[in-house]
Amino acid sequence: MPDFSQGPINLGIMASHGGTNLQAIMDACATGDIYGKVGVVVSNNSRSKALKRAARANIPSYHISSLTHSNPVDLEQFIKCVMNTHNVDLVVLAGYMKKIGLPLIEHFPNRIVNSHPALLPNYGGEGMYGDLVHSAVIKAGETESGVTIHIVDHLYDHGRIIAQARVPVDPQESVDSLREKIQKREHSFWVETIEKIRIGEIDLDCITD
Repeated sequence: MPDFSQGPINLGIMASHGGTNLQAIMDACATGDIYGKVGVVVSNNSRSKALKRAARANIPSYHISSLTHSNPVDLEQFIKCVMNTHNVDLVVLAGYMKKIGLPLIEHFPNRIVNSHPALLPNYGGEGMYGDLVHSAVIKAGETESGVTIHIVDHLYDHGRIIAQARVPVDPQESVDSLREKIQKREHSFWVETIEKIRIGEIDLDCITD
């Protein structure tokens, strides 16, 4: 893992919709809670708020999807080129709803991280996202849920876990209230985790299963 402890980290953020995690990360870079910057933003949704947030902050941003690149190999290659052009150190999937292909994973080994709104390995996998996760947690009668940040591999929500934050689930919890609690914690947890990666407290190459 490159040593960023004496220098800033350059982040490539990928997001599909609202971009609230992106905003939290941008704000933390501005205040110094993360010593670094968001170098580029990529979205598979041309109408995403994430792209609008990046534009307002004068951060280079790209819509890259099957609409711009019908061939999946070409799409992955273009994302890789974008990240390289902007000298990205760490790729952050902050609400990115598309599966990452092997070409990008192999180009950034142990350098692509994702967040999931539950405590993996439970309530993860293909089809488990957003409110579907919160609904399943409540239906199962869990007393806690949370946020998992993990390295991205070739399977949904399967990569090695690098950090987890726990959030209590109240007896009368609703999907809306649980979503709100977890999103709030996710924002701060991304900031904490990225800075720990930067200073070497979390070494992405030394995480074991």
